[in-house]
Amino acid sequence: MCPADEGPRVEFHAKGLIVTDDPLPVPVPVALRFDPGDDQVRFVFPGGNEWVFPRDLLEAGLRAPARRGDVGVWPCGRVQTVVELHVPDGVAMIQFESSALVRFLSRTYAATASYVTR
Repeated sequence: MCPADEGPRVEFHAKGLIVTDDPLPVPVPVALRFDPGDDQVRFVFPGGNEWVFPRDLLEAGLRAPARRGDVGVWPCGRVQTVVELHVPDGVAMIQFESSALVRFLSRTYAATASYVTR
């Protein structure tokens, strides 16, 4: 299948908060991406750092703690979700508004549905 046949890529911009020991979290813009035909989501951070993991991990982590490999996702209270990324030097935790992640996932499923029906 050539890229032109894959349908429109979903790109969604969200603001995450890097959770550290500081009392004030550090805001970070994150591009969330999904290509129909691929069941992976991509979180692209400034500087080109990119994390790729299964879409169903993100969805499961909105409801209950979920982990696969170096990525963990879990709800934090009623309105926020934490994405935990393990690297050789340590762990990065980024907090998102759950509603933003739900909107992104909704767009990915809409894109997948139009891709399947083509």
